[in-house]
Amino acid sequence: MATWARLKPDFWDHKDIASGPYRHMFNFRRIWKLAVLATAAVTLAPLITIALVDYNQAQQAIESEILLRTVRLVSNTKRSISFFLTERKSALDFIDKDNRFETLNDSARLAQILANLKKGFGGFADLSVIDNAGKQITYVGPFPLAGMNYRDQEWYRQVLERGIYISNVFLGFRQLPHLVIAVKHELPNGSYYVLRASLDTERFNDLLFDLEVGGRGDAFMINREGILQTPSRFHGRVLEKISLPVPEFAPKSKVFEGRSPDGQPLIIGYACIAETPFILMIVKHREELMKPWFTTRRKLIGFLAVSIATILVVIIGVATYLVNQLHLVDHKRVMTLHEVEYANKMASLGRLSAGVAHEINNPLAIVNEKAGLIKDLFTFREDYGNDPKLMALVDSILASVDRCARITRRLLNFARHIDLSIQPIQIGEVIDEVLGFLGKEAEHRSIAVTVQVPEDIPQFESDRGRLQEIFLNLFNNAFAAMQDGGRLDIAVRRENNDCVAVTIADDGCGIPEADLKRVFEPFFSTKARSGGTGLGLSITYGLVQEIGGDVRVQSQVGEGTRFTIILPLQSPRRSTQNNESTISGRRAGTGRDPDGTAGFPRNPGQLGDHGRTGAQVSGKRDL
Repeated sequence: MATWARLKPDFWDHKDIASGPYRHMFNFRRIWKLAVLATAAVTLAPLITIALVDYNQAQQAIESEILLRTVRLVSNTKRSISFFLTERKSALDFIDKDNRFETLNDSARLAQILANLKKGFGGFADLSVIDNAGKQITYVGPFPLAGMNYRDQEWYRQVLERGIYISNVFLGFRQLPHLVIAVKHELPNGSYYVLRASLDTERFNDLLFDLEVGGRGDAFMINREGILQTPSRFHGRVLEKISLPVPEFAPKSKVFEGRSPDGQPLIIGYACIAETPFILMIVKHREELMKPWFTTRRKLIGFLAVSIATILVVIIGVATYLVNQLHLVDHKRVMTLHEVEYANKMASLGRLSAGVAHEINNPLAIVNEKAGLIKDLFTFREDYGNDPKLMALVDSILASVDRCARITRRLLNFARHIDLSIQPIQIGEVIDEVLGFLGKEAEHRSIAVTVQVPEDIPQFESDRGRLQEIFLNLFNNAFAAMQDGGRLDIAVRRENNDCVAVTIADDGCGIPEADLKRVFEPFFSTKARSGGTGLGLSITYGLVQEIGGDVRVQSQVGEGTRFTIILPLQSPRRSTQNNESTISGRRAGTGRDPDGTAGFPRNPGQLGDHGRTGAQVSGKRDL
């Protein structure tokens, strides 16, 4: 909550209760949310859409490339195995056609042929000739298989039917994995014989073990029943049934996606080798093949997340700044409306007070004239003239009339200064004039007021009316902050060589440190519930700035507050046209309207920031 309190923009809790039916236009929090959501949607929707499309396209391209490479590997391996088997089958055909039956029955000749096959091709284990009765009449090889009869063997029946036979890998009489290639040869007498060669599986297996299969891949061959014909890394040993489903026959190489018994996703490529019972299978783990893509994907997602976060931060920052500027503009608009309303109110009060002062002056002049006449008449009668009590009563009437005249002259003089009128002034006289309005309140509340104006303070140029208003605001503010029996000290001193400093110090309630930085902000008030508008010190600050000065404030809660007004000895002059545009029809420097009525002060008698009178005193400073 503390962090949010520091980051929360000024407009977040703003509520304009005077907006009426247009309240939605001044709901800055709603405006901020709409701006953020709309901008984020317009900005992020295309970005996320493009990212998703690109993500899917890239993943599909990588998966297609993996499948294509698998198919290509299966096809190339199929050619190698087919060439291996075709080469050995062709060798047997050549031997069969190049040698007569009698020659092949010669063991020495057959042994020489086997040696040439091993030297030229490799992979041949033995070589034998089998007659039409299925008996092995000639055999050369490492095993004692001469005289074996294969009449009842399945491979023998198939070679008789098809003329050529390539067997599965099997153990046979020798109990070692091997495969057989047999070729049938017709004799001129209508008889026949079979030339049979056994191939060991080592050379056959080398074709698959030398393959570079990525993704924890495995390459092996099975027969149509799913029996392994070559060793497998992960799916069993030779002549064991694999745990994967046997693929359907297909004339071309194919690839599909499946799963291992433990649920791992697999990419399976296979090809059926023509004229053989073999099915070549290449199995890869999909997760292994996709690891580079997963790494790239994490980077892309991370970059996208950082980009979205950066965009959101910029959107929130810009929206906050713009809406805050709207809030400030609206704040200034409301402040201007309040000032205009206040000025109109004070204008009416000024005109009323000026009229009252003129109306009072007329009977006062008559009373003064008649009292003077009575006194003159009393001097011609010795019994009246020598009566001290009677003469004292007349003098009391004249003194009261003179006092009333001074009050009305002071009121008219104070109400006369509206336009910026630069004239030579004595700062002490201005202070005394303002304190004249507060003397009775100070006396009634037992507030001690001291004024210190050194003799070396020169006469300088400034606007008397604005100075009076500034001091009246600050004095009233000090009176409002003090309890009865307080003390107000006013001191004037030279500040460098070109300024005069006026310090106004009271021993009132003081201002909290948290509020001290905001005392000059418009509409900031600690007494809003009791009628404060927050314009007093703001207007005072503006008046000081108008005459080229500066204002500083120091305060301690429970000890009091000190305002220091810095006034230049040479005040900047204002344009007469600028003044005339402020109050139309007013004669510059005369303080009177064209109809002859007295002018009025900008906000005379203002107490702090809400114009409360001296009788409305509390122990809390109005900001």
